[in-house]
Amino acid sequence: MLNRVLLLCLALVWTVSVSVTAQDVAEGGIDTLSLPLPAPAQNVVAANHVYDDGEVIDVNWDKSPDDPENILGYIVYRAETDGAFDSIRTLLPGETFFSDDNVEDEIPYKYQIGVIGENGVSLSGESELAVATWELFNFGMWNTFLWMFVFCGSVIGFIISAKSGRKLYIRKIGGLEALEEAVGRATEMGRPILFIPGILDMDDVQTLAAITILGKVARVVADYDSKIRMPVSRSLVLTAARETIKESYTSAGRPDGYNEDMVQYVTDEQFGYVAAVNGIMVREKPATCLYLGAFFAESLILAETGNSIGAIQIAGTARPGQLPFFVAACDYTLIGEELFAASAYLSEDPKQLGSLKGQDVGKVIAMFGLLVGTAAMTLSVAWQVPATQWILDLMNNLFTTN
Repeated sequence: MLNRVLLLCLALVWTVSVSVTAQDVAEGGIDTLSLPLPAPAQNVVAANHVYDDGEVIDVNWDKSPDDPENILGYIVYRAETDGAFDSIRTLLPGETFFSDDNVEDEIPYKYQIGVIGENGVSLSGESELAVATWELFNFGMWNTFLWMFVFCGSVIGFIISAKSGRKLYIRKIGGLEALEEAVGRATEMGRPILFIPGILDMDDVQTLAAITILGKVARVVADYDSKIRMPVSRSLVLTAARETIKESYTSAGRPDGYNEDMVQYVTDEQFGYVAAVNGIMVREKPATCLYLGAFFAESLILAETGNSIGAIQIAGTARPGQLPFFVAACDYTLIGEELFAASAYLSEDPKQLGSLKGQDVGKVIAMFGLLVGTAAMTLSVAWQVPATQWILDLMNNLFTTN
């Protein structure tokens, strides 16, 4: 322990001495003529820092041959075209790079590097003039532009294809296929359908997906002349849900069947809302319960209560922590992105279908890249196959940016 303390003290003293000496030299407090000077730095190069807004110049140099034994640090000098050099920064030994972020664009600058020794400062030669300029495009991110072009092009292409009448294949989702059957069962039993859109507000994408699915559910309910109950925990969700159901009843040709009491506000408090919903379940015993949106600790409470009354339950959420509870207690579960795909699946809107298929293209490319990269790395490391190096270089260029 004592040795560590001594080493720390020595390092602190050495650091203070370097900074003090460098400052004294820069201010002319040391006689630079009495003893030989340290070897100067070589190959000072100043260049514009690429892909920025024109406020930085990078300076590189080869360190002095006396570094680090006989020097105390470096001084960076800067001058305009015909101006005098001024010191702008003092650096520690071993440094060979400095980024000057205190320049003006379109003004030429030149640089010198001073090597600080115990007996004075030796100056390097002047660098070529450098000008800080801003660039409109970052060509180091060409692959990002490439993938943006591919993904956006695929989305636009699929949207155009869907609008032209071409049938786009969408994998069947069991919960959505059973939706009409669940509504029909509730109609036969004379019991309502309970729709829960999660507990978050309209600024959550899962709530938006739930409201989109609600439009299709309400249309089926209107066609079957059934009943729907929808308690909500947010006022904006209340307004959006009422408008969605009203539009669905109108499009089904039954505007007189719509009633504002189908959607009711309960409370913003999480478990107060859950208690109210459980009370509705126990009293009215809905034949079908739909849980679609963002759920938290209340997911299992709702699903278990619905299971206890014998309802058909269809759930969907993008929160991985709540999916196991829905899978265990519900008949059908929309897992993760299936919730967002459901709106395109049910509405058959060309824009939504095209966006969904375009995203699938991106997923396929990402999966292909992962498989190829993993295989190439395994062959290169485990079996030392040299031919795989060009594959790794290609994958690195395609999927990483400079």
